[in-house]
Amino acid sequence: MSAQAPRSAGPTGEQWELRHGGQSAVVVELGGALRHYEADGVPLLDGFAADEAVTSGRGQVLVPWPNRVGGGRYRFDGADLQLPLSEPERHNAIHGLLRWTPWRLLAHSGDAVRVGTALHPQPGYPFLLEVSAEYRLGDEGLEVLVRAVNAGGASAPYGVGQHPYLTVGTGRVDTALLTVPARLRLTTDDEGLPTGEVPVEGTEYDFRSARPIGAQALDTAFTGLERGADGRAVVRLAHPSGRRGTDLWLGEGTRYVQIYTGDTLGEPGRRRRGVAVEPMSCPADAFRTGSGLTVLEPGAGHALRWGLRPWAGADPGGIR
Repeated sequence: MSAQAPRSAGPTGEQWELRHGGQSAVVVELGGALRHYEADGVPLLDGFAADEAVTSGRGQVLVPWPNRVGGGRYRFDGADLQLPLSEPERHNAIHGLLRWTPWRLLAHSGDAVRVGTALHPQPGYPFLLEVSAEYRLGDEGLEVLVRAVNAGGASAPYGVGQHPYLTVGTGRVDTALLTVPARLRLTTDDEGLPTGEVPVEGTEYDFRSARPIGAQALDTAFTGLERGADGRAVVRLAHPSGRRGTDLWLGEGTRYVQIYTGDTLGEPGRRRRGVAVEPMSCPADAFRTGSGLTVLEPGAGHALRWGLRPWAGADPGGIR
C-alpha cells in the first residue's frame, strides 16, 4: 500500500470558481458555502477570503434546519430527541448539521457548480438525507438550488436555509436602502425563538417601501411574502443613491426570510458591515412547533430556490 500525500487546503478546503460575463462567484468545499460573488469587479457579498475561516454563518447552507431549535430538544414520531447545543450561550441548536462538513464536487463547468454530501443518522437526528447545492451564473445573476432527498426508511423532519450577507459598499449598513416585501414579522423571546406573528404595517419593521436601515438593529424573520407573477418575492438592498444594488429573490420552497444587520457578531469589526438576507423554508424552532416544517417521507425530496441579481440605473432592468 502506498502512502498518499495530504493535499494542501486552506481553512475552507477546495475553492470552485464560476464565471459568466463580468460576474464571478466562488463556492467552497467546507459546507458547500458561497464564499464570494461580484459583478464587474464590485463585491456584492460581505463574504470571506480563501485564506480565512468561515465566521457568522457567511454563505453557509443550513440543513436540516435554519435558525434555532430551542434547547435542542424536540419530539418527532413518538421519540424525544436531543440535538447538540451549538449556540450554548442561548441554550439552542443553531443552523443545522452540515456547516462544518466537507462537501464533494458533483459537477463543475465554467458558469456552474454542483456539490453534495450525505447527512448520516446521528444523535438528535437519526435520519439519512442526501443533500446537494447547485450554483449557476447567467445573464440574470446567480441562481442557487438546494435539494434534499430522504434516503432512509423513516419519515424525517426537515427545514433549510442559507446565510449570505449582502453589501452595497457603504461601509456600514445604516445608509443602505432596504426593501422587504412582507406583511408579517415574527416576534421572539430572549432566546431568539418565535412567539407569534404580527403585521408590520405602521411599525418600524415595515420595509415594504425602500427606506434607509438607519440605526435599527434587525435580527428578524418575515413572512406573508408578496410575490410577483413569476412566484418570486424580492428583497432589495440598494446604495443610498438608489441607482445600484442587489435583489435577492425568493423562489420555490422559500416561505420565510431572516434579515440580520449583524449587531451581535462576535467580531466587532464586522458588525453592521453587511446585511444577512437568509432564505428559509421554515422559521426558527420549527422542529418543536411544527410551524412551516417539512416532513420528508422515504424517497421524497425538497427544493429551495433563491438567487441574486445585481442591477444599476435609475430604472433597474439590467445586470451590472
